[in-house]
Amino acid sequence: MNKTLDTTKLINLYTKGFFPMAESTSSNEIKFYKPIKRLLIPITDFHLPKKLFREFKKRNYIFTLNYDFQGVINNCALPRKKNKDTWINEIIINTYIQLNKLDFAHSIECWKDNKLIGGLYGVHIGSCFFGESMFSKETNASKLCLLYLIAILIKNKFLLLDSQFYNSHLVQFGAYEISDYKYQLQLKKGLAKK
Repeated sequence: MNKTLDTTKLINLYTKGFFPMAESTSSNEIKFYKPIKRLLIPITDFHLPKKLFREFKKRNYIFTLNYDFQGVINNCALPRKKNKDTWINEIIINTYIQLNKLDFAHSIECWKDNKLIGGLYGVHIGSCFFGESMFSKETNASKLCLLYLIAILIKNKFLLLDSQFYNSHLVQFGAYEISDYKYQLQLKKGLAKK
């Protein structure tokens, strides 16, 4: 049997501002984090780079929602060029596949010529989306998935898009850091709204 985290406890931890990470791909241990500062991506004030929007409008890509969750998380789990390891281990993969089946975790996929070239996944509770990871096999594929996600969040009146840790790539979209205290206030408001 595949080892997983208790999904009920995990969702409860998300509602308190925690999220899980493994030390490495081969690690059998999961640690929970609650950063002092949180990186949020604005939903209604999302900054859209013109060049990226032009690429998005070309219609060279097909986007899907929850079509290949396992494909997305498996690609996100592949080691990155910089550190040659990842925080996504088998326990994380198995747990989030389970959360996807329970309708808490979702993926967005970007396809070109019937090949999965980019994607992202995260957790959805109330009107909050907690971004977990993204990957690109072609330039900007993960960013295009982020645009698709933003469109879904705007349409469904989401209040919070949490990106957890500071990431310089996300600053171009207007991402900003806030204190945990302010984050908890926004989290509470977002969780209260369906």
